[in-house]
Amino acid sequence: MAGIDQGSFDVVNPYNRKTYPVPCRFDQVHTIVFWSKNFGPFLRHQYGQDLYEKGYKLFFNFTINTPHPALEPGMPPLEDRLDQLAALVQTFGPQCLHWRFDPICFYTDADGREGSNLDAFDRIARRASELGVKTCITSFADHYRKVMNRVKIHSRLRLIELPLQRKVEIIANLSHTLEDLGLNLGLCCEKEVLAALPDDINVRTAACIPGPQLVRLYGPGISLAKDRGQRRGAGCTCTVSKDIGSYDLHPCHHNCLFCYANPEIDGR
Repeated sequence: MAGIDQGSFDVVNPYNRKTYPVPCRFDQVHTIVFWSKNFGPFLRHQYGQDLYEKGYKLFFNFTINTPHPALEPGMPPLEDRLDQLAALVQTFGPQCLHWRFDPICFYTDADGREGSNLDAFDRIARRASELGVKTCITSFADHYRKVMNRVKIHSRLRLIELPLQRKVEIIANLSHTLEDLGLNLGLCCEKEVLAALPDDINVRTAACIPGPQLVRLYGPGISLAKDRGQRRGAGCTCTVSKDIGSYDLHPCHHNCLFCYANPEIDGR
């Protein structure tokens, strides 16, 4: 909000550490897109209403996964997050929000038993459907080396990579569940899984920055070119945007075991 009041954000390039300004007056911004697993502070301080009154248009990517103390130790209770979902929908409308169940994690515990974080998927899906949400986006956990090293050091769980056919079966089942509830399923950077799905499974590629959808919501005025800085080879279809997020300025304390982005997490 300080950046909004200032009229620009000073963004640090994470690779060369150079700072560059991103103008952000309401007439210079088509849409502000938010990602979060916890919109509690955002809602409590009424930042969304403040931005709306200043003339900004908003879109939300809300990740709501099954509660799991080892995978996502810093998360509020599920019911709190579902209440946040309801508050966002009631304030801004279901068309301005994507529910992300991301990532899907399979693991073995200390006794070698397999588990996953899909336990509450149906419950979350039903609540999203009741609220009028139409899109769920998902992907499978990426087992980067730093993620696997963290898991080995900090957890008794071991993340497992599923074979392609089993991923296909899981996505097909989730798609059927969502279709019965009136939701569409999109895959984020899962090009191989998408290509292997049967033709009768209604799943599509997903975009966290959904340019065409933002144009339908708020009118023209943005480029619909694909973002070259994203994982296009893996199937990312996000359109170009300016990322103003910063783990230095806005640290994340959720400490998710599978996180590949937060530089603070390995020092916990």
